Amino acid sequence: MGIVVNLDDQRKKPSALDRLGTLIEDDMKAVNQEIIKRMHSPVSLIPELAGHIIAAGGKRLRPMLTLAATKLCGHTGNRQILLATCIEFIHTATLLHDDVVDESELRRGSESANALWGNQASVLVGDFLFSRSFELMVEDGSLDVLKILSSASAILAEGEVMQLLTANDTETSESAYLDVIESKTAILFAAACELGAIIGERPTAEREALRAYGQNLGVAFQVIDDVLDYHAKEESLGKTIGDDFREGKVTLPVILAFRRGNDEEREFWRRTIEDMTQEPGDLARAQGLLEKHGALDDAVERARHYGAIAKDALGLFPESEIKQALLDVVDFCIERAN
Repeated sequence: MGIVVNLDDQRKKPSALDRLGTLIEDDMKAVNQEIIKRMHSPVSLIPELAGHIIAAGGKRLRPMLTLAATKLCGHTGNRQILLATCIEFIHTATLLHDDVVDESELRRGSESANALWGNQASVLVGDFLFSRSFELMVEDGSLDVLKILSSASAILAEGEVMQLLTANDTETSESAYLDVIESKTAILFAAACELGAIIGERPTAEREALRAYGQNLGVAFQVIDDVLDYHAKEESLGKTIGDDFREGKVTLPVILAFRRGNDEEREFWRRTIEDMTQEPGDLARAQGLLEKHGALDDAVERARHYGAIAKDALGLFPESEIKQALLDVVDFCIERAN
């Protein structure tokens, strides 16, 4: 199981993520081996279902960030292997649960686990992966690690609940939207990066810097994901275009278009997002309104703002190949919208 970057338009030259992957290649191979080992269970459905979603690929960005941050902090041991595996299990568990909540049928272009095995199995295997992640935390033996990852897991769950509360609410503010994505996405990015400083036994200032890098990168990453839902190619997005619209999710592009629209346009958003009364052609109209009001372009600019903060956070660290790779990953995450 290797590092997978499923982006056709990046094949001509190595992407920033490819270059980062090369710098941590040996560690990432060890993580992939650990993933296979740790998802084993005598209950055959568990490795079968967990293996399905893990083998679906994806960027493995969160564990890669742990490995890269550890390298940036000069650690030469192997604690990062278990903890990067832990990060991936937490992330995978949330994917399984999210697909059930969202009633998603696709995950990275393949049938989702809940579509194949049902909601009950997906939720329970997600619980298994969460539990396995806590076993890995305990095995590492650091109270700092346990505190950071257990707190991140709780905040992540809170973010998912917050998203439920803002779903179908066109009055959702940009601030409330940011609260959701900071909790449900950015918190795991932040924890993944901060682990590198803990493993490397670096001072508090460097821990905070890496946490800030991950937090702001995570916000930028999620904003771009929300933009892509309205204009990406389905094969590169890994899900059906317009899923957020069909599920009544209020994301930043919708918030901006609703705020800038006239009364008739706001009524359209209320009908389709709040009342969930959607008709053929509504997605195309939604895309047209987002284009009319510059909502997608401005959302990308918001992502660039958070990306710049992420880059600035790494200013404490001396120039190095791994630092440059982490800086380039910020651009990679944002440029997905081009």
